[in-house]
Amino acid sequence: MLKLLSSQQIKELDQFTIGSEPIAPIDLMERACHAFVHWFVQHVRMEKKIGIICGTGNNGGDGLGIARMLNERGYSVNVWIVRGEMNETESFKTNLKRLPEKISPFEITKPTDRGLFKECDVLVDAILGSGLSRQTEGIYAQVISFINQTEALRIAVDIPSGLFADSYSEGEIVQADRTISFQLPKLAFLFAENYKYVGDWHLVDIGLSKEYIHDASAQNFLVNAKSVKKIIRPREKFSHKGTYGHALLVSGSFGKMGACVLAAKAALRSGLGLLTVHVPSSGYSIIQTSVPEAMASIDPEENYFSSVPENLSYSTIGIGPGIGTDSETINAFAKALKQFKRPMVIDADALNILSQNKELIELIPEGSILTPHPKEFQRLAGDWVTDFDRLELLRSFSSKIKSVVVLKGAYSSIASPDGKVYFNSTGNAGMATGGSGDVLTGILTGLLSQGYSSIDASILGVYVHGLSGDLAAADLGMDSLIAGDLIEFLPYAFKKMHYA
Repeated sequence: MLKLLSSQQIKELDQFTIGSEPIAPIDLMERACHAFVHWFVQHVRMEKKIGIICGTGNNGGDGLGIARMLNERGYSVNVWIVRGEMNETESFKTNLKRLPEKISPFEITKPTDRGLFKECDVLVDAILGSGLSRQTEGIYAQVISFINQTEALRIAVDIPSGLFADSYSEGEIVQADRTISFQLPKLAFLFAENYKYVGDWHLVDIGLSKEYIHDASAQNFLVNAKSVKKIIRPREKFSHKGTYGHALLVSGSFGKMGACVLAAKAALRSGLGLLTVHVPSSGYSIIQTSVPEAMASIDPEENYFSSVPENLSYSTIGIGPGIGTDSETINAFAKALKQFKRPMVIDADALNILSQNKELIELIPEGSILTPHPKEFQRLAGDWVTDFDRLELLRSFSSKIKSVVVLKGAYSSIASPDGKVYFNSTGNAGMATGGSGDVLTGILTGLLSQGYSSIDASILGVYVHGLSGDLAAADLGMDSLIAGDLIEFLPYAFKKMHYA
């Protein structure tokens, strides 16, 4: 997994690399510039007119080095240097001297023409970097405002100027279309409130110390394929259906049996051994016809969940998709929480019942998995102002209920009771469609049934759920993606994790 380090840790990482490799600061900067340029030349055509706006710190030094290297590759490059209150760093001075004669930087020292960059097709932002300690003001804020008013493609070096890496940002901030970040992503990149500034971000390796990264303490992580492959288990040759657990899925009501079908199919595709689906009697023929691999448990009520099965000797219970919030359903859910002592997967209407009956939250079995979308989480845990506030609320809520909480969305955040949060890296906007959450419930139920720990099941399940969406989108496109497509591509997602 990729650790999401603080701004202070990133500074320490640079210094540790310089001291332990050892490497001169200007040579480490040169390596970063080469990595940026390697990405740049693969994505920006040579005939484009490039403008690079630099501050006088190390981020500006990066910009000057990038200007020199792009010039050497035949690009038409203009450079502007914003001279505010920031002092020149030594690496900035060195790269300023290294600029070829044909590049004569324009100095910006006072309010100027807002059309300053209008001739550029691409603007590279290298003004402030990740060392920002307060919101932008003065000449910096003005220049950033001018950058944002252009029609140019905007590319930020390491982090958009004006954006804090690990706290809420205000003031003028470069609205980048692309951000090329060095070595590790910043926490701020993973929040919706910053997307208009960060755009699509990409990592480039600049050889920072793996030793420091390995030893650094972190509470936030970005899940990648390598880490997920360490979690997923191979199937044993002499295993049988009993080896992979027997799950109960409580799902569906009159008019909402589709949620039940999606969750059941996803659970079966996730490798569990046996699945029993508890449905109202009106859903019996639907589930037996649509999911013949599952067994059916029939509720005495025709149209909704009203009674817990007598024998709850299941590996796990997944509950919520499409069950509604009828008063008898609330009572039955409360009874299940009291009687079943193993971890459960709780989603959808079960979450709505919890938020309407907060006393039931105390009954959630320790180690369960809750999968709210942001509105459901707000009803459960309360309001927040910024995405950073929401992250701390998520961390606190998970710890309070001693269960894993999966906050769904882009970069779904998986909070563990120990205070760690894992951000998912798969998935796409095509998955923003009804039923996607039901599929995730099924996957998590299937994995928990097989004996995965709650946190491992959550990390693996959310990653594979998103990966199936990515595979489906690559084949079908995002616009036409439906939840059933996620199930169809689940086998390919699991296969990819096992054998890629």
